[in-house]
Amino acid sequence: MGKKVEKGILRRLIIIAVLVCFGVFLYFFNQVDKAQLINKEGTSYVKAQVVDVMQDNIQEDGSRTGYQIVKVKLLQGEYKGEEIESTSASGYLYGADCKEGMTVVVNLSVSGDTKVASVFNYNREPMIIGFVVLFLALLVAVGGKKGLFSGISLIFTFICIIFLFLPMLYKGYSPFLSAVLVVVLTTIVTMYLIGGISKKTISSILGTVIGVVIAGLFAQIFGYFAHIDGYNVSEIEELVFIANNSDLQIGGLLFAGILISSLGAVMDVSMSVASTINEIHDKNPNLSRYELFKSGINVGRDMMGTMSNTLILAFTGGSINTLIWFYAYDLSYGQIINMYQIGIEVMQGLSGTSAIILTVPIVALISSFLLTANIQIGNKKKIA
Repeated sequence: MGKKVEKGILRRLIIIAVLVCFGVFLYFFNQVDKAQLINKEGTSYVKAQVVDVMQDNIQEDGSRTGYQIVKVKLLQGEYKGEEIESTSASGYLYGADCKEGMTVVVNLSVSGDTKVASVFNYNREPMIIGFVVLFLALLVAVGGKKGLFSGISLIFTFICIIFLFLPMLYKGYSPFLSAVLVVVLTTIVTMYLIGGISKKTISSILGTVIGVVIAGLFAQIFGYFAHIDGYNVSEIEELVFIANNSDLQIGGLLFAGILISSLGAVMDVSMSVASTINEIHDKNPNLSRYELFKSGINVGRDMMGTMSNTLILAFTGGSINTLIWFYAYDLSYGQIINMYQIGIEVMQGLSGTSAIILTVPIVALISSFLLTANIQIGNKKKIA
């Protein structure tokens, strides 16, 4: 019992040490000297409270046209507490329907003693943070310890994307290899938190990584023959501008994104199949390797349909504005089928779905092999 406790403490210390080292690495890795793409001197975005609506822009029919003129009290920054006059445009993306007492975010420009402010948008920070906290609370309340670990793994994933993946892209690392690195790291951490050190975890990790890489390779093959790459996206002008001022490799961004977007679904299928085979083996350790493999395939077949729909519908939902545009303008079939937007959506959806389909036999094969092999992994005694 004492040795088991000591091993547990040692394992926790090792994990903490690894996380600290990883955090230090991310800190120094993010010391990036970014090129200044826009002039931000004297400009800041700060919270402010609407003190008075000096001139409204509401029309008789209830619509808004033009600008509101409001007085706001700055709540942040060097000029905190000062009251200044600001404009608020009535736009779909910028401005706000200002009312006395509400908190907004203003774009403050300072030149000498002159301050010019315009309402940038509503202050959404409290609502966003509140929803995130509510989500994590629901995750823990329903999932218990597993839910807590799921929340931690989700946070770790976003840390990897923001503080590792994006800086790697900006510094000129291969987008595909950068995405593979993030996939490997997040998969290892997520699977470990959910399943600990076990044959099930190893099977899930290997199946997820292989499946996601397959999605990326399928996408690259499709892109090669369909003449589609990262230069065919709608944001290409902005990306070229950034690439001209950094080491960003635009061509591989599209395929790297497919790896990241496929990760969640492939990880779900991988863990589900591995857990099922592991449970079957625990209940009947006398089953052969082939029987376990066949059971995993049977379970995976039921998942393929639903998970394939998940990815296809996710990509379709993200392109609903484009689809409505196609429908409203009544574009011809020959025009639609050969557009870059359609080719990209088909490539993303089918590449991810193909990865899900192939992950099932891969995980089933790895799990059935590990569970019937004379290998000790983790604290669980071998039953074989």
